[in-house]
Amino acid sequence: MQISTATALITGANRGIGHALVTRLLADGAARIYATARTSAEADKLTAIDKRVTGLVLDVTDTAQIASVAARAKDVNLLINNAGVLDFGSFLDASRAQVDRNFGTNFYGTLEVTKAFVPVLEANGGGTVVNMLTLVALASMPGLSVYNASKAAAWSMTQSWRASLASKNIKVVGVFPGAVDTDMLAGVEMPKTPAAEIARAISDGIASGDEDVFPDPMAAAFYDQWKKDHKAVEHQFATM
Repeated sequence: MQISTATALITGANRGIGHALVTRLLADGAARIYATARTSAEADKLTAIDKRVTGLVLDVTDTAQIASVAARAKDVNLLINNAGVLDFGSFLDASRAQVDRNFGTNFYGTLEVTKAFVPVLEANGGGTVVNMLTLVALASMPGLSVYNASKAAAWSMTQSWRASLASKNIKVVGVFPGAVDTDMLAGVEMPKTPAAEIARAISDGIASGDEDVFPDPMAAAFYDQWKKDHKAVEHQFATM
């Protein structure tokens, strides 16, 4: 898919990778971007970025809002499921509310938004769905147990969507970043890649037709190691 012919919808676009994607797709010539946030004030700030950007209110756990946005954004041919949440802690410590919160956004939110936009993309002749995943979807860190599980489920769902949507001329892309310098990992001391670099790699991957994007040095090194010996990576991550 050429970004210059894209009309994109990006969930969770008010900060982090989502906001960086708005900037990147504009720079790469996107025709139009629907950028979503959970409040009208944040949506208004997104609209003010550029005349090609329309800010929309969307909580991906709200099915009525999803339906409303899908009815509004009928020209979309690039859907980027970026909205996500993260809770720290092991399954021994996690509450049911934290499990519900992570799965509600990271899995069910992605599921429901995709279901709502498949008819839109199909009516527009096909397109691309991008799901923001994570390295810990492939190998779990105990300190991120609930987040790991929700993203692993989203990875499995991404593969299922890929098979189901191929006949509709809809490509499905999974993105597996490592540590990114965003609010989500604020206070975690480790090397992090700027969100702008992640966004550039995602845009390049979409344009190249990649199915899986490992958008930073940590991700690329991890993937090479995981392909060679996934059990060794599992054991390594289990100590983190």
